[in-house]
Amino acid sequence: MELEQAMENRRSIRKYEAKPVETEKIRKMIQAAGLAPSWKNSQVTRYYVAQSEEAVAKVREALPEFNRNNTENAPVLITTTIVKDRSGYNMDGSPTNELGNGWGYYDCGLQNMNLLLKAEELGLSTLIMGIRDAEKLRDVFHIPLEESIVSVISVGYGDIHPDMPKRKSVEEIASFF
Repeated sequence: MELEQAMENRRSIRKYEAKPVETEKIRKMIQAAGLAPSWKNSQVTRYYVAQSEEAVAKVREALPEFNRNNTENAPVLITTTIVKDRSGYNMDGSPTNELGNGWGYYDCGLQNMNLLLKAEELGLSTLIMGIRDAEKLRDVFHIPLEESIVSVISVGYGDIHPDMPKRKSVEEIASFF
């Protein structure tokens, strides 16, 4: 699959087939994520993969009802985190600029886009969810306090194929000087 095709076909999917996802495909997605650039190659994004029925159920409990509904039958839920105070920081621990940990979140976003595009290439569907109970997720995966919980990504075989929502034109989002 060409990159352009993957970008055009990728959608946020809120209905999944009750079908398992091969662990090797998840590994390939995370490997693709790791190819993204990061601040001074700090590689601060971490992935916590729930794929057993028990782990998926525990992660779903950390989601609001509407996202529990959106992830029904999703066989994999990936919690993403960043290691705080590394990306965007000097060796002495001081932030390099006013964004501080914002660079870690930026790096995580870059990695997650690679993950989503690889999922599309592998025939999988995804949904990124930012509304979640971070403390419940921290308990489920024993996530250290040095990490900030960013999102939960559902992964599975989509059971719907929605049209692409309208996108803004280049003229609406860019200024050329």
